Amino acid sequence: MFERIVLATVQAAARSFPVVAIVGARQVGKTTLARTAFPRFAYRDLEDPRTAERFAADPRQALDETTGTGLVLDEAQAQPAVFAALRGVVDEQRSQNGRFVVLGSAQPGLVRGVAESLAGRVRLVELDPLTAAEAASGEYGLGWRDAWLKGGLPDALRGDFRAWWEAYLRTLLERDLPQYGVRADPLFLRRLLTMLAHLHGGLLNASQLGSSLGVSHHAVQRHLDVLEQVFLIRRLAPYFRNVGKRLTRSPKVYLRDTGLLHHLLNISNAEELFNHPSRGASWEGFVIEDIVRRERIAHPHSQAYFWRTAAGAEVDLLLDRGNERVAIEIKAGRGDDARVVRTLRETLPDIGAGRGWIVDQAAGSEPLGREVARIGFEVAMEGVP
Repeated sequence: MFERIVLATVQAAARSFPVVAIVGARQVGKTTLARTAFPRFAYRDLEDPRTAERFAADPRQALDETTGTGLVLDEAQAQPAVFAALRGVVDEQRSQNGRFVVLGSAQPGLVRGVAESLAGRVRLVELDPLTAAEAASGEYGLGWRDAWLKGGLPDALRGDFRAWWEAYLRTLLERDLPQYGVRADPLFLRRLLTMLAHLHGGLLNASQLGSSLGVSHHAVQRHLDVLEQVFLIRRLAPYFRNVGKRLTRSPKVYLRDTGLLHHLLNISNAEELFNHPSRGASWEGFVIEDIVRRERIAHPHSQAYFWRTAAGAEVDLLLDRGNERVAIEIKAGRGDDARVVRTLRETLPDIGAGRGWIVDQAAGSEPLGREVARIGFEVAMEGVP
């Protein structure tokens, strides 16, 4: 079992809200997390045919049968009527918190049910794939290189990650999305994902993608929305500040899990990854995801951006915490190159950041002047202060 950094957040949410909704990609570990956090709660899987039939016939009665011990409802979006029933049960004892935990793999359906029926009664918590530190905490003691190659979904780390991801994609695209009410051709989505894998870490141009796929840029955007809502991609927005410079306004696009990225790029092992032309972009996405996953716990209101000017000055990741900004440059090689350091230092005043990090794969860390430091990933994976 892996030690999840979001565990304390989930337990704290249950002390403040009657319902806690945990959303995340399928197979990310939501059920394990809920059972670890609330071991005495009853558990009902709403995709199980018999359970689904009972909740479909009379959701209120099905809820009343288990309200005494607390209840975990898995794949809640499969039974939309359960949200209205939950509202009635919660409102009868409004002051009692921590009674229900709702799990869902499809964010659109779950969030819609929460927004329409449980507003003010629920805390939404997103469960990310494993960070490198979480992967190391498990029974296999995996290093960050394994996590980089295979990604952050627990089952993919335990065996042949490519076979696992192929089965996962087929299930998601051919079965799950239609069940969630998403109308999309699985073959088209597979082609789009493969193109995004080759674009990983680059600027998103929906018109260019549409031209290559034979559809409009509006169709591309709709499908990107779907892929983002089921946690497969991240569109990282550019940061804007009125500094009198021409700035890039297109988002950058990443596959959120490097295991999926490497599967689509036909990368099977560490040697192939090291020699692949997308190695640098893969490393950038891996570090961004690892930092953002931990940042969400340490600084819940922090926002992630990138920064790029038309002249080419760039920061791979900018963490905006409201009262401060941290600029992070990511390098697959050594990060103490004098030009990289100088460019990052000159960029800090433009984005209002008080300090900058250069994260690389080398060991240890070292200051590179007053505002900039080089941080090896083994150090960075423990947190961005």
